[in-house]
Amino acid sequence: MNIHTLQIILVLLSVAVLTVTLFKRLHLPPILGYLIVGILVGPFGTGVIPSNEETRFLAEFGVVFLLFAIGLEFSLPQMIAMKGAVFGLGGSQVLITGLIAAAGAWLLGMEPDAAIITGAILALSSTAIVIKQLSEQVELNTAHGRVGVSILLFQDLAVIPLLVIIPILVSTNEQGLLQPLSWALVKAAGVFALIMAIGHWALRPLFHEIARSRSAELFTLTVLLVSLAAAWLTHEAGLSLALGAFLAGMMLGETEYRHQIEADIRPFQDVLLGLFFITVGMRVDLLSLVPLLHWVLLLAIALIVVKAGIILLLVRLAKRPQETAFRSGLLLAQGGEFGFVLLDLSLQSSLIAGKAGQILFAAIIISMAISPFLIRYNGRLTEKICHLRLPDQDYAVTQDLEHEAEGMDQHVIICGYGRIGQNLGRLLDHEGLSYVALDLDPTIVREAHEAGEPVHFGDASRTEILIAAGIERAAVVVVTLEDHTTALRILHHMQKLVADVPVLVRTRDDTHLEELEAAGAAEVMPEAVEASLMMGGQLLLLLKVPGSRIFKIMREIRENHYKLLRDFYHGEEPIDLEQDEGFQERLHTITLPERAFAVGHTIEDLHLWDWDVGVTAVRRGGIRGEAPAPETRLQAGDVLVLAGTAHHLEHAEGLLLYGR
Repeated sequence: MNIHTLQIILVLLSVAVLTVTLFKRLHLPPILGYLIVGILVGPFGTGVIPSNEETRFLAEFGVVFLLFAIGLEFSLPQMIAMKGAVFGLGGSQVLITGLIAAAGAWLLGMEPDAAIITGAILALSSTAIVIKQLSEQVELNTAHGRVGVSILLFQDLAVIPLLVIIPILVSTNEQGLLQPLSWALVKAAGVFALIMAIGHWALRPLFHEIARSRSAELFTLTVLLVSLAAAWLTHEAGLSLALGAFLAGMMLGETEYRHQIEADIRPFQDVLLGLFFITVGMRVDLLSLVPLLHWVLLLAIALIVVKAGIILLLVRLAKRPQETAFRSGLLLAQGGEFGFVLLDLSLQSSLIAGKAGQILFAAIIISMAISPFLIRYNGRLTEKICHLRLPDQDYAVTQDLEHEAEGMDQHVIICGYGRIGQNLGRLLDHEGLSYVALDLDPTIVREAHEAGEPVHFGDASRTEILIAAGIERAAVVVVTLEDHTTALRILHHMQKLVADVPVLVRTRDDTHLEELEAAGAAEVMPEAVEASLMMGGQLLLLLKVPGSRIFKIMREIRENHYKLLRDFYHGEEPIDLEQDEGFQERLHTITLPERAFAVGHTIEDLHLWDWDVGVTAVRRGGIRGEAPAPETRLQAGDVLVLAGTAHHLEHAEGLLLYGR
């Protein structure tokens, strides 16, 4: 019995939301959640969703957008600059791992073609998992982070010829492999030249005109058109859809519109890529894997151990330190999403047998599930297994910082050297005051350092970095970072190290003002509120209000924690889910109808403060009364201006209108 398409979508979305939410809570990659969803709802699970050509074709668009996004990130100048690590370490890792895995598969009875592809599949690691977790752990710019990124860059590049080769390997052409492979490579080169020519001569002017129209919808439509048109072009040439998407991304990645394109394409990429991983999970037959479980576990363990060992040896041969080699091996020991792409293509082409494909699927999934823990604890595992006492990853930074801050006394430490940090630095420099700045953006640090500014790459939330910056001798610490959790960590370390050094914290708004002050901030400057205050001061000055009066007003507002300016009507502005906007105080108006519960009661009777809600004003008969007295008795038609969080305002509204 066929299930209606809408029902299939509803089931898929419901299970995906629940599973991915659980995986996010457990700090596991959403990719694994999508795979589990596919296993649960697929033909080998509950059978709710059939695995057919339509679902597989739709899922292939996820791969198209993934390759397009990787093409955007691909930088030819960067690859040339890192050519030693990318082609030396990356090329050696893919070649050696692939050959060992292929030899093992061949010895176990696989056909040579299938064994070669199996080797290629197992040689690849997960770019999505590694990059995301290294970013969260602030390890992208460490020695092992740079090695890992270099190898991943080559792996992603190696996928492109594999997407060309796999369809050729399944060809039954009696002329052998050489002629069709040569013809495919010629076509690929021709398509590459055509797409790059179009990109050079047409795309930049096109996007320039689109950008001038200032239409976000038109810009997004153009991005979709270009990426899908390039994919269609390579498909028509008998090549992979994903190859064209990669070339289009690489071409647009060299333009000034790269970041905007990346932001526009991400929603489509994430949704469709999630669908791809669900269809991958749908191919896993858990029942058939039960008698093969020992092979699955053996392959997963062998994959992790052998791949980590190969990377360790290669990095050591490149004369890198032992700890860097071991940690790099732990980063890349898993299978990857491109392994699934190649495996799915191989199964569709019947290049790899179903039973072998099931074992490969399951082993890669297990390795990816273990990987986040290996990456998270790569330092501790290196210390335990190698019996090494690792130097802190900021060792080189601390040396440079100590040298820079050595002769400084009563200086300023600026945590975060974005626009605000740079402006503060220039102001201090103009007044002849010494400072040292810290930032995690390598481009900012490099360019500012080359310009002779005292800026260093370092995480200011680490105790060692603060000590190296001369925190004991500092006059003031300024935190200009938007992330309030990082600011709280800095304040926590400051309380332990030197509680008497004042800390000035800049925030985007006043959401976490009290929390930061309680943590020890001497001053918290909410950017949005301060901008309003400064503009208000200028407005009053233009209205001929005396300067002394303006100064007094501004001082009182700051002393009262910006109470006058903190509440505002939020309207239909989008909510930033990362900033806990639901817990930010706001203003909300309620008009009391004739039969409202609050009519006839005083404000005091309602006990609105039980919900941390205050009545800031009551408007009656067109007259607005500010800060009404608690004994004010409410009447039908009164407009109440309430202040509180969205959650509490909802309860207060229910009480005022319905008595509950």
